[in-house]
Amino acid sequence: MTARRRAQEFCEAYGLSMPILQAPMAGACPPAAAAAVADAGGMGAAGVVLDSPSRIAEWVDEFRSMSAGPFQLNIWIPDPLDDDPARISAAEEFLGRFGTPGPEQPPAPSFEEQCEAMLAARPRVVSSIMGLFPSDYVDRLHEAGIAWFACATTLAEARAAQEAGADAIVAQGLEAGGHRGVFEAETAERTAVGLFALLPHIVDGVDVPVIATGGIADGRGVAAALTLGASAVQVGSALLRSPETGIADAWAASLDGLEPEETVATRAYSGRLGRAAPTPYVRSWEAPDAPSPAPYPQQRRLVARWRKGTPDPAATAPLDRANHWAGQAAGRAVAEPAADIVTRMWSEARSLLPGAEQDDGVERKA
Repeated sequence: MTARRRAQEFCEAYGLSMPILQAPMAGACPPAAAAAVADAGGMGAAGVVLDSPSRIAEWVDEFRSMSAGPFQLNIWIPDPLDDDPARISAAEEFLGRFGTPGPEQPPAPSFEEQCEAMLAARPRVVSSIMGLFPSDYVDRLHEAGIAWFACATTLAEARAAQEAGADAIVAQGLEAGGHRGVFEAETAERTAVGLFALLPHIVDGVDVPVIATGGIADGRGVAAALTLGASAVQVGSALLRSPETGIADAWAASLDGLEPEETVATRAYSGRLGRAAPTPYVRSWEAPDAPSPAPYPQQRRLVARWRKGTPDPAATAPLDRANHWAGQAAGRAVAEPAADIVTRMWSEARSLLPGAEQDDGVERKA
């Protein structure tokens, strides 16, 4: 099957006019950004790992007031709890150099209740990262006409997801910004594979559509991913500087001119490995006297407490007020409307794919 035909079939299945999905970045997917991508012909998204059931419903209502297009809701599969007192204590002591902490943070939303809220919202897609949904929940999604997209960073993970009923695999390369989607947290560093080595490996090893993500920021990346067997792509860092996304000024500034090799794989924000800009805060955790960050989610909770606290004005490396996630192509992000970004990406990709002179179904829709 040609790349164009594969993309066309994916678009027809999910009500798209371009095979481009917004990455579900928690904290960086406001409804306006998702609606802009959906109205341009792609798929909007929200990462809801930190959202209460009522907030999930509010996001969906706001999105639907702006757009009738398709969207996905994404959630983390919870890690086994790792309460390591020594690591938690060491991380607390190290964070003390940034200031004094605020009050204890409220408990995280219930995963089960979040899953119920996603089901009730009836998105076109519910997607997972860090593991697999229970089989009964997958059955309920499918009974409701909701597809399940599962993030995978290895072929073994992709095959496990397919066996569990996933309708598509999101193949995440090491270039991707934000958290790596590995099923086992401790394996994140040693299973890091670039997208264009990972993608054909997964495509050849599963029977469901594969969505490529990681380091895709222009039409060349889209065309390359489709040529290597993807049915669609998912982009995140490329959209971070769009006005609809509305990230903090300091975060946006850290992306400007960022070289691919300058991005950092770090556990400093949450305890789970993620790719970020090399801020002084992130770099401080690489110092010889720095401890290992606390396990997830304790590190995330600790960082949240310090952000609510009082900064130390004498600190040499101020605490980042937001997680400065950045993929290896983040330096290519532009401060333009999200719709313009994805439309240009697809237009460039179509001109590069074999058969550009043909007016196939995808072109007519786009």
